[in-house]
Amino acid sequence: MPLDDLISRALDLAAVKGAAYCDVRMVETHQERFVVRTGVVDTLSNDESLGIGVRVLVNGSWGFASTNLVSPIEVDQITSLAVEIAKASAHSSNGPVSLGPPVTSRGVYTTPVQTDPFTISPQAKLELLLQADRQMGAVKGISARTGNLVFIKEHKTFANSEGAHVEQTIYESGGGIMATARGNGEVQRRSYPQSMRQQGCAGWEFVAAMDLAGNAERVATEAVALLSADQCPSGVTTLIVGASQLGLQIHESCGHAIELDRVLGSEAAYAGTSFLTTDKLNNFQYGSEHVNVTADSVRLPGLGSYGWDDEGVPAQSTPVVQNGRFVGYLTSRETASGLGLPPNGSMRASSWNRIPLIRMTNVSLEPGNWKLDDLIADTDDGIYMEMNRSWSIDDRRFNFQFGTEVGYEIKHGKLGKLLKNSTYTGITPEFWNSCDAVCNEDSWTMWGIPNCGKGQPGQIGHTGHGAAPARFRDIQVGVMT
Repeated sequence: MPLDDLISRALDLAAVKGAAYCDVRMVETHQERFVVRTGVVDTLSNDESLGIGVRVLVNGSWGFASTNLVSPIEVDQITSLAVEIAKASAHSSNGPVSLGPPVTSRGVYTTPVQTDPFTISPQAKLELLLQADRQMGAVKGISARTGNLVFIKEHKTFANSEGAHVEQTIYESGGGIMATARGNGEVQRRSYPQSMRQQGCAGWEFVAAMDLAGNAERVATEAVALLSADQCPSGVTTLIVGASQLGLQIHESCGHAIELDRVLGSEAAYAGTSFLTTDKLNNFQYGSEHVNVTADSVRLPGLGSYGWDDEGVPAQSTPVVQNGRFVGYLTSRETASGLGLPPNGSMRASSWNRIPLIRMTNVSLEPGNWKLDDLIADTDDGIYMEMNRSWSIDDRRFNFQFGTEVGYEIKHGKLGKLLKNSTYTGITPEFWNSCDAVCNEDSWTMWGIPNCGKGQPGQIGHTGHGAAPARFRDIQVGVMT
């Protein structure tokens, strides 16, 4: 039976069995992974997955079921099961669900790519990693080396009982390298392009532009240099946070905090809640006037870029912070309706066998007006920190501490000596209110975070975060005892 007929079959059966609403997602995924560790091919995988998930609303409660056996009999079974689960859930629900206005999206979307990454041979991909590995290995003092590449193609068809029917093909490509040095009783590392594999919605050209081999020797040399670098001092100082590190800062202290399901408590058991409660919407100074944050699913090559979310809501751009003022959440149809807001297309599932959750799209700090060299020159005394090494943040996204791979002293407007074990800590709104400068588009990069965990059962989300270096005043740095 054609796939569209299977989808129509599920929608029709759900209606017959009493569902007030039904949506169906059919997802086919192809993924390649390559990992080289210290000269040895560690991982070479080529995985495919195909399945269908059915979500229904019965008596004001949700039910969901899925299968990887895409056949009429299986579709009938999971649709019936989803209805039964919804009926059972109604006995313990907190009230009926309202989805707001109908979603009737129609169309086709494909990630624009210059070169389909699956047309590049596995041998060429491995040779890229092995070449970078050899360059890192040529540096004396390196004890371990890692390189990785990943390529994903996801074809998804979504339809609902309100008339929506969309198809989209999403491409992702990414990779990175890391050199580890051991000596003087400690371990130091340097990564490129960021500490967690840089990944984007793009083709082979995204990886080629990284020039992993061309940056490998530098990365390894910096890892060795960190072993003999001065310890990051402890105290309160001016801090310039590099773009990659700031991307993760945005992810942890802003992106998660604006997920409306967390705010309303439905994620409290696993991922925590949020300090950005609904009384703060349009009524809270999240940051300084220099802080402007946008959540969008249209800014390529961000990992949160697509045509429609997994509720069929079109991709769009949502202001989150405007001149420091908190003005927007990431929402689902259900949570947006509860606040009288339109949904902004933030619901995504990690696969056909998971329900959609509110997930970060591309949550980005908009660029400011400073050139990086001018910002450093304007800083008399401080520290520049870049590339994440560790992080800790409470379940309300309020108190945090981050460690970075590298730091540099700033003295009299110039970068000075290298610093190791650099850390900084703060309270989210105090930190963002201390921001007095953001660099311009020349230093702005869309970073990808491909390992964001949420939900029970767990789901790994892929999110994007645009950022340029920014300056923060009176920040606690250094390991605190």
